[in-house]
Order: sequence, then C-alpha cells, then structure tokens
Amino acid sequence: MEEFKSADKIQDLQNFGEFGGVNPSITDSSTYTFLKANTMQAVFEGNIEGCYLYSRHWNPSNLYLSKAMSELEDTESALVSSSGMAAISSTLLQICSTGDEIVASRTIYGGTYALLKNYLPKFGITTRFVNTTSSEQVKQAVSSKTKLIYCETMSNPMLEITDIRELSKIAKDNQCLLVVDNTFSPMIFAPARLGADIVIHSLTKFINGMSDCVAGAICASKEFIDSLYDVNNGSAMLLGPVLDSIRSASILKNLKTLHIRMRQHSSNALYLSEKLEADGFRVIYPGLASHPQHELIKNIGNRSFGHGGLFVIDLKEKELANQFMEAMQDANIGYLAVSLGSYKTLFSAPGGSTSSEIPEEERMQMGLTDGLVRISIGLDDNIERTYLKMKECLEVVLDKV
Repeated sequence: MEEFKSADKIQDLQNFGEFGGVNPSITDSSTYTFLKANTMQAVFEGNIEGCYLYSRHWNPSNLYLSKAMSELEDTESALVSSSGMAAISSTLLQICSTGDEIVASRTIYGGTYALLKNYLPKFGITTRFVNTTSSEQVKQAVSSKTKLIYCETMSNPMLEITDIRELSKIAKDNQCLLVVDNTFSPMIFAPARLGADIVIHSLTKFINGMSDCVAGAICASKEFIDSLYDVNNGSAMLLGPVLDSIRSASILKNLKTLHIRMRQHSSNALYLSEKLEADGFRVIYPGLASHPQHELIKNIGNRSFGHGGLFVIDLKEKELANQFMEAMQDANIGYLAVSLGSYKTLFSAPGGSTSSEIPEEERMQMGLTDGLVRISIGLDDNIERTYLKMKECLEVVLDKV
C-alpha cells in the first residue's frame, strides 16, 4: 500500500482569517443571524449548506478543525466533539439500537469498556469482548445481530496492535461496520486506508499535545457524519456534545506540529524501551523485536513516524510501581497523572486508574497487573539524560526490596 502522506495533508491546510489572518478567525457565537426567515427554515431542515444556525449544530471554528481531521485520517468528512468519550458514545448510539450487538476488543480504554459493559445494556445493546489480535476469535464472536466491530489500533494500555485489514474483511463479510479508535497512534496508522469505516480520536492526547483541553473527533463518510447531525435522530445533534469554538481554534494550531511531535515521542520511547529492556526489565513497546506485533506494525504502519510515544514497564508489584512513579516525579522526569500525549512525560499504573473499570479477573487474564506502569514519554531533547534519571529511580526503588 502506498504510504499516506498525512503530514503533507496537514501542511497544505489553508484557512485565511476573516480579516486576512494567517489563522482562521474564532467565531465566538452560540447562534447566527439570517437576513430572510425562509433561509433559517431551509437551513434548519437541512436544505441549504454553507450557513450556520446554532453552535450545537455547526460553527466555523469547529468546521475548520473537522476538515483538518478528515484530511489527517483521509476520510470524506469528520466532526469534533467535547471529548473522546462523547465521540465514542455518539458513534455507538447512532449505529446501534435495542437488540443489537457489538464485538469489541478486550483491551480498550477503561471508560470505553464501562460504556460497553455497564451502560449500553440499559438500552438493550450488548457487547462480546474478544482478543482482536486474533481474527478467528473475532469471526466466532460475530453474529447476525452484530452491528459493529470496535477496537483500538494500538490498545490502551497493553499496546497490542490489531490488524485493521483483517477486521475490515470480517466486518464487510458480515455487513457490519468497523470502528477504530486511533488515539494512541495518529500519523502512525491510517485506519480508514486499511479498511476502517469510522475512525475516532480523543483530541485531548497527542493531537492537541498540551494537556490543556478535552476534545474528541469522529472521522467517517459524509453520509455518516451528516446522520450524526440530523435534527430528528442524530446523536451528536440531540445529545449535544459540542466542542467550544475557542478550544477548536487552539487544537487546530497545535495539530499543525503533530508530525514533528510524533517523531520525537516515538524516538524517545524507542530509546528508553531498548535501554530498559537491555537492563533486564520486561518492557512492552511495539518498536521492540520482542513485541508480539512488531512485524505487523512494520507492515501496516507509517515507518517515518515510528512506533508511538507510549511504553509499559512491568515492576511486578503494585507497591514497587507506586514507588517508582513517585520517584520519577520527585526527579522531575514527569508527572504522576492519567492521560497521555503531552509535551511533558506522564505516567500512571493503569490497573488502578484508567483501566480500573475492567474487573480484576479480566485484567489478570490480559496481563494487566497492578505492577504495570504506563509511560507516555514527552518531548525531552536529551533522552539519554532522561534514561539515566529513570534508571537511578529504578535502582533506588529496587534496592529497598
């Protein structure tokens, strides 16, 4: 497959401001005026495009960012939302009705797991959780009631890589949709080009990269995006997960540097992973030859952006993991905090935080123990210095054992 030039797509975005500014003007309005009453009615009924009615529907700032996201993911259209979870829930509720089923990855973000396992059953929508790195398990789980297959390109927090090409074939064979969360790996993967029908992002993470906002995006066909904003039955229209226009403008500016940041995140993560693995630690990182899907990411990923900015180190025990994270924060390596994709290194023990919604028995089955530390490496310039500080933290913690 020809490499998708996502960086060029972002570089070529051109949005002049209202008064000729190099950045598009921020439209800080909740509602919009019309010169003719008939025009308002026609816009409300969806018969006129290019006019704005109310910011819960569309506004210029959100439209700029949505168009940028569709370029990034090579889809016909996109919309932005108030959070990644808003993007996920709006998508699933638009597709599924009472009696429908979802086949989902067993290793996904804890909030997504809770939505699928605990919340959607209230509406008669059930989920079968499987290992999506096994196409056979996915095939066996799909039934005549399945409306969509859901996975993360790079799973949270185990960093498993799903072969989107295989899942796309299964989805098409069974007349259902493939929905892929690409939050962990923007620019590294282009899920739509691999066969995904819908690509979801938490813009909060790498795409914004500043840890200063919460936002999401849905990238898909024009038909699907239009359905989300239908005034009668569109989940994005009726549930109201609107993103503030000022935040949209901020994220759009940060998006322009994503290609630079992703290369640095990936380079730093690979350096640390190789060093720590050589020191004898169990490290999970797709860029390591020891990773089960190392060859897969080489085959379907965009090599120029590496293998991602996250890695996991296994310290076996919860207390050791906690002491290591506290030591790293004291050494100013980064912050003990949830989330990821920031300019600053962030680390957490997902078993007790972002994956705590998953029952302990299921976490143990997938290898998500309390001793795992997920590290989202920042944009450190001197990564050797970071490694030496991290190694010292590990030595201090392990010497206490």
